[in-house]
Amino acid sequence: MPENKLSTAELAARIRLHAVNMTSRGKSSHIGSILSIADILSVLYGQVMDIYPENPKHPARDRFILSKGHAGAGVYAALAETGFFDTELLTQHYQNGSIFSGHVSHKGVPGVEFSTGSLGHGLGVGVGMAKAAKLKNESHRVYVLLSDGECDEGSNWEAFMFAAHHRLGNITATIDYNKIQSLASTHDTLNLEPFVDKLAAFGWQVIEADGHDHPALAAAYETARTTPDQPSVVLCHTTKGKGVSFMENSVLWHYRTPQGDEYKAAIKELENGRHTDHA
Repeated sequence: MPENKLSTAELAARIRLHAVNMTSRGKSSHIGSILSIADILSVLYGQVMDIYPENPKHPARDRFILSKGHAGAGVYAALAETGFFDTELLTQHYQNGSIFSGHVSHKGVPGVEFSTGSLGHGLGVGVGMAKAAKLKNESHRVYVLLSDGECDEGSNWEAFMFAAHHRLGNITATIDYNKIQSLASTHDTLNLEPFVDKLAAFGWQVIEADGHDHPALAAAYETARTTPDQPSVVLCHTTKGKGVSFMENSVLWHYRTPQGDEYKAAIKELENGRHTDHA
């Protein structure tokens, strides 16, 4: 695995800046959802996962699936900043004919394993990958990042059951628990609580973490990695829109696009806020 020259703090800062620029330029949505997972992506791509930017299909690579595909700009930014392709290509995001679609796509994009957009699909595919790896005695791991609202989908719970039944310790799910989904809070839409108890009842090791605390995230993923016969889920308590004060904890920024003065204010806050998180 090539050594990443960026600290996870700087990688997260760059992901956030790229994301605001990409969504503003393309007039696309979901900036709040992207900002909430920037720290998770930075720890996974910058510290935890075995990645091979020069050989994206290396058989020993860890597999990553963004099940909450609407936050795809964050993954594109993480891939660019870790060497899979030139960061200049990110300017093509959401443009006509671009390979960088709004919902993450594997078609033509080095480092993307699976196209997502319809919620509830990513975990099932990831569990299948983990089962295949176990049957073949392969040592790579599978990481799947889900949204909290996505856990309304019953297909996820089938995948949770399957992974526990087959003792797939080589898969780690991460849930971005920012507690806001498309139009309202998760509590008001379809209450997930008691979330930890539900996940544990389905046979998974549940590790709660502050999704913006980099050392805590790294420790959680290490605990998951060293648990060989039980799948693990890292339940990340996050802030939707993290890093831009007027976007934080606001359902408005699930669909709203940063333009004009809002765009300038967001960029200014992110530029001034580099390295200030728990990294």
